[in-house]
Amino acid sequence: MTLSTTHSLAETLPQTPDSLKSARDLFGLDLDIEVPVWSKRTSYVPEIDSTYRFDKDTTRAILAGFMHNRRVLVQGFHGTGKSSHIDQVAARLNWPCVRINLDSHISRIDLIGKDAITLKDGKQVTEFKEGLLPWCLQNPCSLIFDEYDAGRPDVMFVIQRVLEASGALTLLDQNRVIQPHPSFRLFATANTVGLGDTTGLYHGTQQINQGQMDRWNIVASLNYLPAEQECSIIKAKMGDHFNDELIGQMVTLANLSRAGFMNGDISTVISPRTVLSWAENITIFSDVAFAFRLSFLNKCDEAERSIVAEYYQRCFNESPLG
Repeated sequence: MTLSTTHSLAETLPQTPDSLKSARDLFGLDLDIEVPVWSKRTSYVPEIDSTYRFDKDTTRAILAGFMHNRRVLVQGFHGTGKSSHIDQVAARLNWPCVRINLDSHISRIDLIGKDAITLKDGKQVTEFKEGLLPWCLQNPCSLIFDEYDAGRPDVMFVIQRVLEASGALTLLDQNRVIQPHPSFRLFATANTVGLGDTTGLYHGTQQINQGQMDRWNIVASLNYLPAEQECSIIKAKMGDHFNDELIGQMVTLANLSRAGFMNGDISTVISPRTVLSWAENITIFSDVAFAFRLSFLNKCDEAERSIVAEYYQRCFNESPLG
């Protein structure tokens, strides 16, 4: 999706969602509530992944953000589907959605906007071009900040201004105050909870100002799912390519790696994303062990590969090294 900040969603959608639907029907969860849904679907709405499986507690937290204008931060290990969880909730609500990855290249100017030279009536003139944050604020749009705990300090202080539900954004260069649209929503995902990286897994993350963390109304934790649920996700994604026994062995191996990480035996883990990547590579190479080496084992520290190979041996009764 290409985002055009010259196009206003506020002109094409009502102020607020114009229909209600059953959460049970939309998300396949035991939730006896009706949720607001836009009847019109725009190009800014994420595509629906029909195989996606929702975590009940995380879904309830995200829905509270959409329904009650709460600021929701989803925290958890990598590969657990934090961003896609928000994406897929938005997709089913037909709620326009914009994602911004707060890597080190995202600056204050990128978010707020800057003066730019444009042609008007054949003459060069200087005009202020709004950034993504003012555009999202003025539209019925959900904004997701990915890798929130990796944002630069100058960027984080810009975000702090709009974290409160009624938080207006002041554009000093324009002598202008932007009030948020009634259907603007704000979400973020992070590997840590603002206290810095305590595991050594997430270099580049940093401590977040606790005054800012305090402004997040809801912090949901989405970590590794029970084995049965993870198996059902892989099965749904891969269809009839795999039997239940193979999927069970793959997820058991993933859980062994996670237990090993928690015990300090290894420094990397097999995330759900890695399991899915492994499954996809099996379909390409028709070789479980070779696909495992390409998907995970070759990413491991050489000193730890023997431990990971032992995990594999326990699950598959053979060495992944051939």
